[in-house]
Amino acid sequence: MKEKKSPKSSISSTSDGVILPQGRMSKKWSKRTRRNFLTGIGFSSLWIIGFLAFTLYPMAASLYYSFTEYHFKTAKLWIGLANYLKLFKDPLFYTALGNTCYLVVVGISLTIVISLTCAILLNFKVSGQSFYRVIYFLPSIVPTVAATLLFIWVLNPNQGYLNTLLGKFGIYGPDWFKDPNWSKPGLILLSLWGMGQTIMIYLSGLQDVPTSLLEAAEIDGANWFQRLRYVTIPLIAPLTMFILIMGIIGMFQYFAQAYVFANAGAVSGALGSPLHSTLFYSLYLYQVGFMQLDLGYASAMAWVLFVIIMVCTLVLLRYSSRRVYYAG
Repeated sequence: MKEKKSPKSSISSTSDGVILPQGRMSKKWSKRTRRNFLTGIGFSSLWIIGFLAFTLYPMAASLYYSFTEYHFKTAKLWIGLANYLKLFKDPLFYTALGNTCYLVVVGISLTIVISLTCAILLNFKVSGQSFYRVIYFLPSIVPTVAATLLFIWVLNPNQGYLNTLLGKFGIYGPDWFKDPNWSKPGLILLSLWGMGQTIMIYLSGLQDVPTSLLEAAEIDGANWFQRLRYVTIPLIAPLTMFILIMGIIGMFQYFAQAYVFANAGAVSGALGSPLHSTLFYSLYLYQVGFMQLDLGYASAMAWVLFVIIMVCTLVLLRYSSRRVYYAG
């Protein structure tokens, strides 16, 4: 007689004793699971609608526009890669990209060094420590337009506070508004004035450095600078990488300060003045898209900017996996 095969069980268990359904049973949801799923979708529906309407659709539309000749009220004409080819032949594109890279390299480097130095000073146990921390953080909460207008007054070549202070030491201050060699440093000074959030990030990281490691290094004979270099800075390297990535993303989209600086501070009032020294990438994109109404060309510029930021971010993330120490 043939042995009667037992039916296959529709239930199996894992090594830790959790029972899992198999076959057709695993494809069915219970009423509770279905209700929880619908509840989650209901709570997140506003975000989903906003993402689809204000993020995903504009991205897809701009990608399509980048392959067309589109001047706002005219019909869209498919031209393929012509906008991208035109972009790489545009001298103002390289000017804007060069100005932005200058801001990224010089501005972010100074921000990291100076903010770390300020955080180290604010971490010392001195009287009035909380007061000093508040003073350093306050400029970062000033609105961007108000801060830029304030610095336009500070950098005024004739009556500005900075040039007046330099004059007391016998130094003739530069013309920040008309000299293309000093216009970008002026904007970098503005960004350094508002680096309170970066200081607070570093300050929180310094307070998380284990005192046991610092004490062990001190017992081994390391002085203050050696403890800072070989213990503290490596342990806060993840914060430095975070600040670097976010700084690159923010600087490549630098717009508001340069726009206000050009319109309120420059004599000519033209975007990018003087002599295109403050014509940054986002400012040039705004000029092409919303002043010249060449939306197809502006969309191509936007996607090139997206690729540049993405490549820089991926390179830094790949570098951080090898060089940055993450505890745990």
